[in-house]
Amino acid sequence: MEKRLAGIAAVIFASFMIASCSSTNDNGSIDPDISDVSGSEGADVTVGDYGDNYKLSPEERAKLEALKRNNTIYFAYDKDVVAPEYANILQNHARFLIAHPEVNVIVQGHTDERGTPEYNIALGERRAKSVALYLQNLGVNVRQLSIVSYGEEKPAVLGTSAEAFAKNRRAVLVY
Repeated sequence: MEKRLAGIAAVIFASFMIASCSSTNDNGSIDPDISDVSGSEGADVTVGDYGDNYKLSPEERAKLEALKRNNTIYFAYDKDVVAPEYANILQNHARFLIAHPEVNVIVQGHTDERGTPEYNIALGERRAKSVALYLQNLGVNVRQLSIVSYGEEKPAVLGTSAEAFAKNRRAVLVY
């Protein structure tokens, strides 16, 4: 048990270290296998409930529904590093994805409205990549992950208050 906890701690530490460094290669992607559909000129990725597309038991389907309700990672202003308080959420998603390699997730990156549209698309992409990399470091297969950046285009909350801005700086895991 102690070895397992030490291993988990090592993965978390490595994730934070990687996330705090530049996590991109020369062409700006974290891994060439991650589908990057950011900046798709307002195109909306249609993501529905997979329903019966996956052969999940009722218990596993309930786990997936619970993950769908706890699927948002918030970021500090102008940052793309996953905060330690989201480790448990991402570990739960990773455990499910590892146990179900047939299940895929889209990581959507979002920003508040401050900054240019171009900057916000890039920041949303960095946030989505940061979450995807975190999941990869926990053992999720890169082929199960896709990313998309919406920048400021899909706010969770309308308004210009600090609270509204904070709710819009996020990455969302969509099954």
